[in-house]
This record gives sequence, C-alpha cells and structure tokens, in this order.
Amino acid sequence: MINTSKPGEGLPEKTGNGVSYRGPFAIMTTLFFMWGFMTAWNDILIPRFKEAFTLNYFQAMLVQFAFFGAYFVGSLVYFTISVTTGDPIAKLGYKNSLVISLLVSAVGSALFWPAASLTSYPLFLVALFIVGLGFAMLQIAANPYVTILGPERTASSRLNLAQGFNSVGTTLGPLIGGYLIFEYFNRAGANGADSVKVPYLVFCIVFLMLAGIFFFVHLPHIGEGKIERGAGALKFPHVVLGIIAIFMYVGGEVSIGSSIINFLGQPSVAGLTPVEASRYVSLFWGGMLIGRFMGAVELSEMKKRNKQIILAAIPVAAFIVLGFLSGWTMVEHYLPLLVACWLLFQFGKASASRTLSIFMTAIVILLLTAVIVGGKVAMWCVVGVGLFTSIGWSNTFSLALEGTGTFKSQVSSLLVMAILGGAILPPLQGHIADLGGLQISYIVPLIAYSYVGFYGLKGYRIGRSRVQAAA
Repeated sequence: MINTSKPGEGLPEKTGNGVSYRGPFAIMTTLFFMWGFMTAWNDILIPRFKEAFTLNYFQAMLVQFAFFGAYFVGSLVYFTISVTTGDPIAKLGYKNSLVISLLVSAVGSALFWPAASLTSYPLFLVALFIVGLGFAMLQIAANPYVTILGPERTASSRLNLAQGFNSVGTTLGPLIGGYLIFEYFNRAGANGADSVKVPYLVFCIVFLMLAGIFFFVHLPHIGEGKIERGAGALKFPHVVLGIIAIFMYVGGEVSIGSSIINFLGQPSVAGLTPVEASRYVSLFWGGMLIGRFMGAVELSEMKKRNKQIILAAIPVAAFIVLGFLSGWTMVEHYLPLLVACWLLFQFGKASASRTLSIFMTAIVILLLTAVIVGGKVAMWCVVGVGLFTSIGWSNTFSLALEGTGTFKSQVSSLLVMAILGGAILPPLQGHIADLGGLQISYIVPLIAYSYVGFYGLKGYRIGRSRVQAAA
C-alpha cells in the first residue's frame, strides 16, 4: 500500500519519498478512453450486422458473446497461470502487460478488413474475440493499477475518475460510429458490413501507436515482483460474491446498450431510425460519463463544501452542454433524471457500498417502469439507466478488491473473467425478445441489477472479518 504524505482528494498523490503518481494516472486514462470508445461500437455493429447478414436478435447478439466471451477465456487463462506458476503481471510488469494487450487488440482490429471483404459474419466474430482478448488483459492490469495509485480508502474515487474517461469514449463512440458506419462509409449497392473496414483499420493503427508509446513511457513498478501461487483470491467470500456482481452488472449494462437502438426503433416506443436512435445511445453512455465524474467527486476526500459545489456543477454543466449539442427540447426531458442523480448522491453519503445499493435500486425502478408502461416514458427510463449504472463497475470492483493484499491482480483477473456476463445475458435477452418482444426482455437486466444492489447493501460485508485477518 502506498503511504501518502497527506490525505489528498481521491486523486493519486505523492508518496513519502516525493514520487508523484499523477503522471502515470493521467497516462492510464488514455486506455480507459480507448476501450470505452471501441466497446461502444459493438452497439452500432449489432444493428449493422443484423441488417447486412439478415440475422435474428439472438444471432445479432453473438457480437457481444464473442467480444465479452473473450474476456472470460482470457481471464481464465490468466487465473490458471497465476495459480500454477504465479501472477503473470508480477513477472512481466504492468507496462509490458499493457503493450502486449494493445498488440493483440491491433491484430483483432486488422481482421475486420478481410472479414468485410469476404462478407463473413463468423470471421467478424473471430476478430471481435481477439480484440476482446486484448481488452481482457488491459482490464486485468489497468483496474488494480489505478486503485493502488493512492490510498485504498479512496480507490473507488480514482476508479470512478478513470472510468469517467472510459465514459467519454462510450459517449463519443456511438455518435462517431453511427455516422461513419451508417452514413459516411455506407455505400449504395455494397454489403452493409463493408462500412466497418476503414474505421477498424484506423483502430488497428491507433493500438499500434499506443503500444509504442507505452513501450517507451516510464510507469512505476508498484506492487510488482512478489509472485504468489495458488488460488488465494477465492478465500475471500466477498470476492466470490463480487465476481457474481460484476457478472450481473456487465451483463445488465451490455444488454441494455446492445438492444437500445432496436428498442427505440419500436413503433410502440419511439419509432426512431438507427441514426436518430444513436443520439440517444450517446446520451445513455453520456449519463455514465456524468455519473462517474460525480462519483469521483462524491467518494473522494475533498473538503465537504468544495465537494458539494462541484457535485452540483457537474450536472448543471452537463445540462447546458447537452442543450447546445442536442437541443433544449431533448434535454428538458433529461433534467429530472439529472436532479434525481444529484439527490441520490446526497443519500449515498460518500459511501461506495451505500451509493451502489441506492443507485441499483433506482435502475430496478426505471426498468420496471419501462417494462410495464412503454412509449416515450419507457424510452427515457431506459436512457436514464446510464446515469445510475455509472458508478456500478467502479464501486463493485473496488469493494471486491478491498483488503486482498498481494492477491489483487489475481482477484482482478477473476473480476474481469466475470465480464462474461456481457456475453451471456445479451443473447438471453435476445432470445426472450424473439419470443415475447423487446420490452418484456428488459426483465433480464432488471434481475441482474437487483443482485448488484444486494452486493452493495450486504454482499460486500460477508466474510469481511477474514479480509481484516489476512490484511
């Protein structure tokens, strides 16, 4: 654990020997942005491939199965190696692990070109799987690395801040991806899948450039070098329950993100075109951006007065910016959601667990309303989920990591393995949608978020005495 010279405000501080970790933290945010930006494009690929290859909802959701299934496979391999021979990150170091991850992601992105040229949906799925393998290693290394760049008590704040930059990517992703794939590269007479060739070639180049940058940049070797063998991470009950919580959280979030364009296109909901709906997808992910920056402030050790000022300023600034970018008619319907988000942070009282349980309860209410009511009310309920799901990953991840000591990377691999939820729940929702319609299918994320709420309320405390004894 890093000993800080002063409490700080949730951001990386200087250590006792004067070394600052703010620089490495800033560098890491570029990775959070990049994988958020690219992951959000899956929501664009699903309707694009559904049309280009004449797929049903279940088949189209295999995009997420391939991508997030790779997280499970990659993390399982990592965990197996850590049990038998010791933590790979402890051997390779964070920097080398990140470079390798970026190179793997570059290979997967490059495969989009031959997949489009051959008009092969299976090859697209293989390409997405390889990208997912690269992202799995990125997540395993980056999330715990951010949490240890400062005191453990403010780990949720730092991870929320880093995830805020991830949300910048997921907010811009649908806007740029929707325009490029559905309009700019969508040539008349060509198969729709052809429109993804150039964008993913650019992704390949960007990953190669990032790999070069990280190869030469200096990152401190925090927590590396001590190689632990065995499945020590599983001795913590709150870690096991946290794995399930991450599975449910990611599955719920990806289910909504994957289906929202088609959901908003339903005549019984809003009847929007894919391009029109992509604006609301951007608002969904933009809500996560707003909520995560608010979470970073609320869960920090900032002075109470400054905290309240900034906590109020973020949604106000977001409302003004959204009004200019999207139009005041659109954002006036979003204002009540922003106010509700601010109020719930007040009730959370700067507690990662309390805030998690409150926000997940809000999501359950929104989704239940969407399933029962329909129409424009359902549209705004689903779009509004983005605000309240914002702190879910960071708070759950940091609560599960808390007190696990030298097993942090191994715990991280298990938590990243649980991203498998993003591969399992969307096809399940798609199957229910094929049988009973998209609206009723939102019962899947509703159940998933209910469990995450339980983890924030009680699950994170189970077996806590064992954690304290092992610390």
